[in-house]
Amino acid sequence: MGFAALAIVAFLSSCSKVPQEQIDGAKAAIETAKAAQADVYLPAEFAALQDSLTATMAAIEVQNSKLFKKFGPAKLQLEAIVASAAQVSENAVATKELVRVEAETLLAELNTLIAQNKELMLKAPKGKGGAAVLEEIKNEMAVIEESFVEASTLFANGEFMSAKDKATAAKENALAIQTELTDAIAKVKR
Repeated sequence: MGFAALAIVAFLSSCSKVPQEQIDGAKAAIETAKAAQADVYLPAEFAALQDSLTATMAAIEVQNSKLFKKFGPAKLQLEAIVASAAQVSENAVATKELVRVEAETLLAELNTLIAQNKELMLKAPKGKGGAAVLEEIKNEMAVIEESFVEASTLFANGEFMSAKDKATAAKENALAIQTELTDAIAKVKR
């Protein structure tokens, strides 16, 4: 009788095995999302996927240490992770395209601002300390032009988020210079 009970316990505890196939599927789905650059374009959603997998793996470990294992809930969580990862991958591709368009637009705007600022520099007042201010602005413009080149290179390499960030910062600086130059020219005309 004792042996039969032990055999039944052993049989029941071995029936529920770690859902390795689902674990592998969830990990592969997260890797696919990473390959779609979800970690760059949707960092919060990607982190949530990783957190879900980590929590599910912890739950699996807890169940694995028990005599009577129940992996059903973990299997459902793993399937949900696979579905979420597929959606995040899709969304990352769409977001990347939006960021690409934004970066492209910003680069065009920045290029125009640089040209406009160069024209304004020629019209800017040069007397009474103006030359020193213009030299400082010229140095700032050189930094902006360098940022434009770097952002363009990042864009060409497919690093759209980095290109967008760099172009945004450079555009803000270029707009500040444009305002400064426009104000200085307007003061002289009065």
